[in-house]
Amino acid sequence: MTAPGIRDGQDAEDLDVEEVLALVKDGNRPARPAADATRHPAATHGDSHGHGSDTTPSPEARHRKISATPWSDARTRAARAARALAARRTPVSVTLEDALDLVLAAPLTALTDLPSFDTSAMDGWAVAGPGPWAVRDEGVLAGQDGPARLVDGEAVPIATGARIPPDTTAVLRSEHGRTDEKGRLHPGRDLQHGQDIRPRGQECRSGDQLLPAGAAVTPAVLGLAAAAGYDTLAAVPRPRVEVLVLGDELLTEGRPHDGLIRDALGPMLPPWLRAMGAEVVALRRLGDDAEALHQAITTSAADLIVTTGGTAAGPVDHVHPTLRRLGAELLVDGVEVRPGHPMLLARITEDRHLVGLPGNPLAAVSGLLTLAEPLLRTLAGRPAPEPYTLPLREAAHGHPHDTRLVPVVLRGDHAVPLHYNGPAMLRGIAAADALAVVPPGGVRAGQEAELLDLPWAAAGIGACFA
Repeated sequence: MTAPGIRDGQDAEDLDVEEVLALVKDGNRPARPAADATRHPAATHGDSHGHGSDTTPSPEARHRKISATPWSDARTRAARAARALAARRTPVSVTLEDALDLVLAAPLTALTDLPSFDTSAMDGWAVAGPGPWAVRDEGVLAGQDGPARLVDGEAVPIATGARIPPDTTAVLRSEHGRTDEKGRLHPGRDLQHGQDIRPRGQECRSGDQLLPAGAAVTPAVLGLAAAAGYDTLAAVPRPRVEVLVLGDELLTEGRPHDGLIRDALGPMLPPWLRAMGAEVVALRRLGDDAEALHQAITTSAADLIVTTGGTAAGPVDHVHPTLRRLGAELLVDGVEVRPGHPMLLARITEDRHLVGLPGNPLAAVSGLLTLAEPLLRTLAGRPAPEPYTLPLREAAHGHPHDTRLVPVVLRGDHAVPLHYNGPAMLRGIAAADALAVVPPGGVRAGQEAELLDLPWAAAGIGACFA
């Protein structure tokens, strides 16, 4: 028997049990392939023994489901958890070479006038008074100090960026002047007083604030800081993150075989965390060893520990028992989002947190963007991105109760949902530009959906994704 509302060709066994029941009650509600209930041992990451499962029947798991946090509230809670710690972090002094992608811890104020002297904006001649002008033999080049004063009727060749001689009226561009047979310079068009001269302090005066604290250090900011006289910048330090990969079934090389699968999260998470502004201090593979996990957490000096897998209630899911043993405070224990429901956020000590990601790769991405990104962004002093929406070119089916995160590509003024978006799949997210936030019940074609940008842009997708 097929539940009402299931699309043609979509088997009821592919749906979360909870979702099938909801669909039976409401045949008009759209359905979609299940997120965390997909069971493909050759494709899952750490779920063969319950990592990341959404269908655990134990009382503990049911309790977590009942107390799961709404998706938007979970993101707010993660950001709030880091605010007090962020306020206590000591700024660091870094060279310009090391400051890229950090955040200014203090306003950037000009250490000098910019420009610090009157300069030529063009190659040509510095002229004094009305023409024609007698031209000096020697020219004025950039970097030369103290060019000789001009008198009316006199001109001197000058290069872009060179210091303007005293009493210069204007700069005549090379293409706008000509010399006669006597070597006298004539203008080819009217010349305005001060033309093509950059006066001292045109951009700023010494002491002016160029950028506020909290501004991101981009390549352009590095150029501005150098021009303003800086060798170092006061910046918010990068949050330190340690990644702990759990699961005895994970291979680090070669093809999957004999019930073993490749670790997809070990290669993916560190660069993604760096793109979020973190410094990844270590990546450790611990298997399913409760004592090793306890030892790794208690000895870590990272601001944030990120674990993969082991967040459910299976026999080798050690994250919850370890956190209880440590007396950690659970701030988020399950989130109403698919994929990725069994994610968690815990405060280990006053200044250290742990984000537990589900083991399935796309479910882990969901946890990364839901809990780790707001926390790291706050620790790094970065502002929250402005939310934005785009209409979806095609419908995105929703979960009956939970938010759904769906990989999309951006095409003009629309977002196109991608296939291969199950919790164990990376094929869709690898081609995506963003994740669409799909509320319970889904989004119709042409309807606006909130988007979460990813730190890369897809080079294009094949027909198999459309």
